[in-house]
Amino acid sequence: MRLYAEHVPGCDIVEIVRFGPGQQGAEGSVLRGVLNVAGLTVICMDSPVHHAFSFTPSVSLFVTCDSLGELTRTAGALGEGGGVLMAMADYGFSRQFTWLNDRFGVSWQLNLP
Repeated sequence: MRLYAEHVPGCDIVEIVRFGPGQQGAEGSVLRGVLNVAGLTVICMDSPVHHAFSFTPSVSLFVTCDSLGELTRTAGALGEGGGVLMAMADYGFSRQFTWLNDRFGVSWQLNLP
């Protein structure tokens, strides 16, 4: 959550509630985290349950950047340890666009209109 709040334009941490002693999750891990991403509320958690699924790029967060510098910095921070799905380029629908998965598997589309 700190990665996103520090590097994604318009993203702020609203709330973090952590697991305490004797609760189902590892003590200190995130029971519920609330992010505001440009007006969109995103709920996060460190799930103590192991799932048979992971993230897919079929759902992604779309962020419009105000400058090429902002887009480049955001893509660099989010892409570290992740993977690029579409390299930063002019695809005709915007001046610059990139689509990537961050190191946690969350998919981001970053756009400079």
